[in-house]
Formats: sequence, structure tokens, C-alpha cells
Amino acid sequence: MTTKYIFVTGGVVSSIGKGICAAAIGRILKSRGLTVAVQKLDPYLNVDPGTMSPYQHGEVFVTRDGCETDLDLGHYERFIDIELTHNSNITAGQVYTQLLGEERRGVHLGGTIQTVPHVTNVIKEFMLRAQHEGSPDVVLVEVGGTVGDIEGQPFLEAIRQMRMAVGRRNTFYVHVTLLPYIGATGELKTKPTQHSVKELRAIGIQPDAIICRSDHPIPHSIKEKIALFCDVAPDAVIPMETLSNIYQAPLVLEQEGVGEILVRELNLATPNGSDLSRWEAMTERMANPHGPLPIAVVGKYADLPDAYLSVREALRHASLFHDRDVSIDWVRSEDIERDGPDAWLSHTLGIVVPGGFGSRGVEGMIQAVRYARERQLPYLGLCLGMQVMVIEHARNVLGLTGANSTEFDPETPDPVIDLMLDQRSVNDMGGTMRLGNYPCVLAHGSRAAKAYGTPEVNERHRHRFEFNNAYRETLYEAGMLASGLSPDGTLVEIVELEKHPFMVGVQFHPEFRSRPEQPHPLFREFAAAATHVMREGAQPELPMGNGA
Repeated sequence: MTTKYIFVTGGVVSSIGKGICAAAIGRILKSRGLTVAVQKLDPYLNVDPGTMSPYQHGEVFVTRDGCETDLDLGHYERFIDIELTHNSNITAGQVYTQLLGEERRGVHLGGTIQTVPHVTNVIKEFMLRAQHEGSPDVVLVEVGGTVGDIEGQPFLEAIRQMRMAVGRRNTFYVHVTLLPYIGATGELKTKPTQHSVKELRAIGIQPDAIICRSDHPIPHSIKEKIALFCDVAPDAVIPMETLSNIYQAPLVLEQEGVGEILVRELNLATPNGSDLSRWEAMTERMANPHGPLPIAVVGKYADLPDAYLSVREALRHASLFHDRDVSIDWVRSEDIERDGPDAWLSHTLGIVVPGGFGSRGVEGMIQAVRYARERQLPYLGLCLGMQVMVIEHARNVLGLTGANSTEFDPETPDPVIDLMLDQRSVNDMGGTMRLGNYPCVLAHGSRAAKAYGTPEVNERHRHRFEFNNAYRETLYEAGMLASGLSPDGTLVEIVELEKHPFMVGVQFHPEFRSRPEQPHPLFREFAAAATHVMREGAQPELPMGNGA
């Protein structure tokens, strides 16, 4: 079957859920037995989001081959249950870097380099590459930003040209827009959607379907109006009310006929009818948990949960496995520095410290680790969360009161965390960390080995600093086991406390590999330990006003 392309654009405002819609469409197609590849086009001039502040961009998602990408790729992986690569995300920065490098090398033979055709050709080559790698039935392409953005124009022009490159019958354009609600009149307004579609049509793209985002029910008369003024078939105007659970999105879009429209318009040969029964059962379980599971996530970006998007979802997946509804209290580590851990952690049944860079708030994280260790509360440390676990143990168990990471104190007398040897000659910041999948050998009988059920695993990394092996033996004598090592034994990937219900720190990011139907083993066992605390009779207060 000829590879088909579905393009997803956004209008009216940003952050209306294009990524969720694209991921949901991918799930719908996969439920019909089709193979799906997904790509994200990001118009910003950064080469990738790796050097951006989380306050600017949210979480940086890392692919298995070590590409730092947009957080929407996490949605794609979780919904469709696929593993993406560097071929799934391209930015304007990458496009222009490639073109300017070619120009300097004389590839273009002294010709003038222009947006059309040169920039658009690079973007098209990127999209066409997907059909030559694995020969997917469908390639889903999401264009970042909003129609009308100056920086997005070359990308929109490129997807317009794709209609000619692969054939009209092999392309389908989905436009996701917002229907704002005017409280004074009690009306949903269609005019912004009309203007957004007018912008698209002005550059030669006629949407084949419009997904209408709204916080309120969308009456049939509104759908008819949009169909009339935007020249779209009435059944292709798809209402999408705000959902309490994003995992309901494939079910809503399927119910609204999106799957059948795509099969019909793209002439897709579907080996199976739609089967979302397992997905539906999963969302029903999410809606009917046996009780809350209060967990504190202590981080430096806790006031922006999107900075820890995959951590949040991995906790949801793990709590669902145990028929619980995770109640996350997002705790700023600087608040713990100011008020002490009792003020912020007395309500919780488990503590997670996620990744991050820089010294701000680190002392609060170390206090949170000590709180979990001394009170026998389940603890899971991710990347930086593992490093502060090592620092806390060195200080408060070994008595090395000046122990630290050289990232935070280059003059520390006890650098229990230090810069990796292969990072010491690195000067550039972007894309130069230890990134992507690396193997890890697990110690027999360790908590980590029991969780995974296998002697060796591959996990995704994103860091520059590591456990200092000079302290491995003394920390082991103080009760900290290096339970996961690189195959050559030189890098400590996992540490755990032997005399603790569950206290595990990992140098990698297991949250990237968690799925709603298959939670990551470490998150699953962390949630099991927290659930056990609840069964043992702990009755902590629930988070007040900061839960998720």
C-alpha cells in the first residue's frame, strides 16, 4: 500500500492539544492494524529544545537514539506504543544549519539559497524519509505553532507541496482550532476558526477535517456553520470537548467518526476493524480507582508540571496498575529549603525527585531524600534525584558533611558526583550530554533486578555528571548498593538502600519508556511500595490545592 500522509495544523491559539489529537489519531489507526510513523515539525530556530529552559518549552523528551525533542513525542510514544528516533523531530534550526553548511561547502554551486525551494525541499526530504524507513502505512506529521505565525510559513508551504509530491489521494489535512465561549452571551464563536481556515486557504491548504476544541458542548448548528463557511464536509467537523483524562481522546475521536473518515478518504486497506476495547477498559479503570495515592514530586520546576510531563504520566500508569488514582503534590524544592520537609511532605506516601540542572533548590531535594530515608518512605530518584540521594547518604550516613557534586560545588572536599570523563573536553552545550539508550547490568537479587525481571536493560539517559567510583566501596559499606552498572562495570547506573522498603535512584530517565497499558517496572514497584504504606494504616493528609 502507498504510504499516506496526515498533516495536523493548529489555529486560533497555541496549546490547544494538537499533539494529543495527533497521538489519538495514531492510536485509532493502529487499532485498525495499520503501521504508523509520527513526525513533529517545530518552527523555532533552536536546533533542538535541549538548551531551552523548561519554563520556555516544558519537558525535553529524549528518543532512544539520543535526540532531544519536543514533549509531544512523549505523547506519540505513550498513545501509539512506538519508539521514535531523531527522524521524528525537525526544527527550523536544523533546517537552516543543514542549508548553511551546504552553502559553505559549495554544494549549491554558488546559487542563491531561498526559502522556496531550498528550505521547503529540506523539510519535504525529512517528511519523505519516513516512508523509506520501515515503509509505514501512514505518516502523521504535526506542525508546531499556530497558522499565521511568521516562522511557521515555510513548514506550511512544505506540507502544501507534499500534496503534489505524493499525490492528492495520499494526503489529508486536519486543522485543530479553538471555539471560544463568550460568557456574557452564552455563545460559542466560530469566527476565529473561520479566520484561521482562511489563513490556511490563502497559502493553498484546504483542510479536509476540522477538530473543534471547546470547554463546552458544541451544538449541531455550530458544526453546520463551520462546514458551510470553511468548505468542509459536515461529518468532518469534529467536536472535541476538554477531557478530564487525555487518554479518552482516541475514544472520542473514534466515536465522532474520525477513523472511518480517514479510511474512506485515504482509501486505507485496514486488515482489522477498529478495536479499542483494551484502551476503553483502561480508561474505565482510570475513572474508577479504589482510592487516591498521594505522592510528592520535589523539583525545581514544580510550579510548571509540564516540565515533568513524562514523570507525571509514568506515575499515572503505575498507580493505575494498582487500581489507585495518583494525587501528585508538586513541591518546590526551594520551599523545603525555606520551611523544612515536615511542612511539605507530611501528607505523602512516597517521594519522587526528578531530573534537573544547576544548584538552585538542590539542598531542598537533599532534605527530601533524608526525610524519605529516615521515615522509611518509598523514594524514587531520577537522574539528579539519584545524585542527591548519593550526596545525602555521604553526608548524613558516612559523615562526609562537605560531600557534593562538582556541578554545584567545584571545590567540594568529597565529590561523590563528578563530571563524566568524556565530558571534560566538551565546550558546546547543545546535544553533547550522554544521551539516549545505554545498557545496564543489574545485580542479582537486587530490588532493581526483581522489578525488571531480567539481568540487563536499556534505558534512556540525559546527563553530564555521574557517580564517583572512588566512593563506591565506602558507600556500599554504609548500606548503599550499586545495583545497576554499565556492562564494563565503570558507570553506576542504579543505587538502592538495602535496609529500606523502597529507596532507589537511577541515573537514567525510566519515565520516557512508561506506557498506560504497561507501566515502567521501577515506577510500578515504587507505587506498590507506596500502596503498601497505605495498607499498613498510614493516614496522611491529602495535598491541599497543589495536586494533579
